[in-house]
Parts: sequence; C-alpha cells; structure tokens
Amino acid sequence: MIAYSAYAKASDLGNGIVWYAIIGIGSALLTLTAAIAVFSQHTYLPYALPIYIAGVLSILHTLATTQAAPTMFSQRHHENDEAALTAIFNRFERWQTIRAILQLLTLLALLWALVVYAR
Repeated sequence: MIAYSAYAKASDLGNGIVWYAIIGIGSALLTLTAAIAVFSQHTYLPYALPIYIAGVLSILHTLATTQAAPTMFSQRHHENDEAALTAIFNRFERWQTIRAILQLLTLLALLWALVVYAR
C-alpha cells in the first residue's frame, strides 16, 4: 500500500490532476451541452432520449467523483500508515467502480444516440 500510494501521488495526484480535470469536466460539459441543445429544439428527435440519459449519467458520474476525488487526496495525510492507506484505497475502489460503470453507461447511451442519428 505504501508503494502504491507513492505511485498514485506521483502520477494521479501529480500531473494527473490537471489531465483528469480537463477530461472529466470537459466530457461532462460536452454531454450536458448536447442534451441542452437537443432540449432547446422543442421537437421530438429520435436520438433525444439517449442524449438525455447520457446527460443524467454524466451528472451522476460527477457526483460520484465528488466522493472519489477527496478519498484519493486523503492519502496525503497518511504517508506511512498502511492500515489507513488500505482503508482509503478500498473506499476509493468502491467509488471508482461506480464511476467506471457510469462512464460505460454514458458511452453506451452516446453510441446509441449516434446509431439512431446515423439512420
């Protein structure tokens, strides 16, 4: 755990912070912008439902990130405490699993929208 914590701090909590913020916030904003654009057209579009679903999933992913990120950051306060780091990484793993499922579902919803749009 101590070695993994050192790795995570050097990568995910180093330059990774900026990269993850750009990708995470950017993708959520693009998905929500698409949902708002479809909604503002005030007409029924066959791809509207999957776009709306993707928007909701993006919001849920963002909410899960508000739990996962502070958990990951909390390892900084437990440099050499293997028991505390184990608990932190176990909690992060649970939130990361939720986030990964939400990301996959968002991707599938957006692919669904693309397939419907292409027809």
